[in-house]
Amino acid sequence: MNLILPSSDMPLLTRRDVSRRDVLRAFGATAVGTAFGAFPKLQAAAAEKDSLPMQFYRSLTEEQHAKICLPVNHPKRQFVSNWWYICPEQRLNTFYTQDQQDLVRQIFESLHSPEHREKMNWQVQKDLMGNIKNTPSVGFFGTPADRDFEFIYTGHHVTRRCHANTDKGLGFGGAPIFYGNFAKAFRESKDHEGNPFWYQGLLFNEFYGALDGKQQEKALVGRAPRDEKPATVIEKRKTDLPGICGADLSKDQQAKLLDTMRRMLACFRADDVAATMKTIEDNKLVERLFISCYGGAYDIGDDKVWDTWQIEGPEMVWYFRGVPHIHAYFHLAV
Repeated sequence: MNLILPSSDMPLLTRRDVSRRDVLRAFGATAVGTAFGAFPKLQAAAAEKDSLPMQFYRSLTEEQHAKICLPVNHPKRQFVSNWWYICPEQRLNTFYTQDQQDLVRQIFESLHSPEHREKMNWQVQKDLMGNIKNTPSVGFFGTPADRDFEFIYTGHHVTRRCHANTDKGLGFGGAPIFYGNFAKAFRESKDHEGNPFWYQGLLFNEFYGALDGKQQEKALVGRAPRDEKPATVIEKRKTDLPGICGADLSKDQQAKLLDTMRRMLACFRADDVAATMKTIEDNKLVERLFISCYGGAYDIGDDKVWDTWQIEGPEMVWYFRGVPHIHAYFHLAV
């Protein structure tokens, strides 16, 4: 079977046939590869002044602008799912020049810490599942005149957001993000071999181990975790919050929870992590957060290393589901 992928030296919307085997290799060399492409010299001066998203925004043709720039308060701004496309008909491999694809790659990489970028690129490539129709899609909400002008990157197991006027991380743009993967099989084993996000599960279990027996009993709830329907998975509940409340933790345990969350966010760029944690700490959210984990069918291998957990409160949702593979949603307005 042949798939379609643009040649790096061919003009916009020109295509060539490539084999299925070539897809991940070729796509990695374009939209999400690890090597940075050359930026046109004539734009170098402007590039020094603009953020990476602004450089991409200014490169758009009138047709591209009309297709991917949405109103600042568009309903899709608060939408998130494990597999969706902000602009379904405009994909990275067919709607943009090679220079634009390189810019998008640089933006995506800039949203992650240097030590995690290779794994994040790998996740996007892996979750193409060998099919070019799964190529990610990007867009903007608003214009440079809007204070909350946003760039968004979407696809299979990936939604990332950032303020577009700056390269400084301000905390994921205040709308929900998604990250996930199945590395070796749709139904992962208890150790989630190769999954770039399982480190978060291990850190959560380290925190759980710091609770005493009664606290662990309270954190391990007998109900099902959140529903993954897009409208409900990020719903911020004010009541009916399962698990143990942060207010019932000792000061040392609260500090441990904050440190655990900070370490779990380590795959993202440091500025976004700092802004997120500052919001949590400045607003004393830790005292209003509920920590829960789930056994039974949600514990792969019945080994009591919890694959599914939630940290949530009236202002924040962090959902991590490891069955059958990892899906994670994070939503906190910063």
